[in-house]
Amino acid sequence: MPVIATAVVALAVAAMIALGLWQLTVRLPEKQAYIAQLRGNPARPPVAFPRASDDSLLFRRTSAMCLQPVSITRAGAGKAGFRLIAACRTGAEGPGVKVQLGTTRDPNFTTRWPGGRVTGWISHAPSSAPLIAGLFGGAGPQEMLLVADRPAPGLAANTQPTADLVPNNHLSYAVQWFFFAAIALVIYAVALRARVRAQASGRG
Repeated sequence: MPVIATAVVALAVAAMIALGLWQLTVRLPEKQAYIAQLRGNPARPPVAFPRASDDSLLFRRTSAMCLQPVSITRAGAGKAGFRLIAACRTGAEGPGVKVQLGTTRDPNFTTRWPGGRVTGWISHAPSSAPLIAGLFGGAGPQEMLLVADRPAPGLAANTQPTADLVPNNHLSYAVQWFFFAAIALVIYAVALRARVRAQASGRG
């Protein structure tokens, strides 16, 4: 039996099993508790729109003053078509706020929304970070978004964001790591068996 190859495979399998157990016993309960907290957020008292990213405030009622929309961009909204998002100036200094004004099925629709006081819910702004960055934790905090509870003229109303939008994939991640460990063992067993047969044939 090849000692070095066996040790490498054993370490790899042990690491995969450890990652699976970590997803199952640590990350899954953490995410379940986090989602339970978020489910209660819409019923909590309104808060000022956060100046920095704070995921504990997702789906809380909020308000902000848009002194002036600097730009209005378009992002996908699934079956609703497109959502229009205004980047607003809120003061002479400091960060602004992004406001989801509403949705439209017309890809060419534009609005002359002038700004003003906006009420709604706290959510996440669309992210341009690559998927691979999110997988390895390199995407950083996601920018916050104010989803307006009343649409700008000509737009359909936004759907209230809820905790149902938050993915909880840790059980499937755990199963994947256990599956990878099993596949690694099967491949090694097949390779080892082929090696033993080749050695037996050589002696024959």
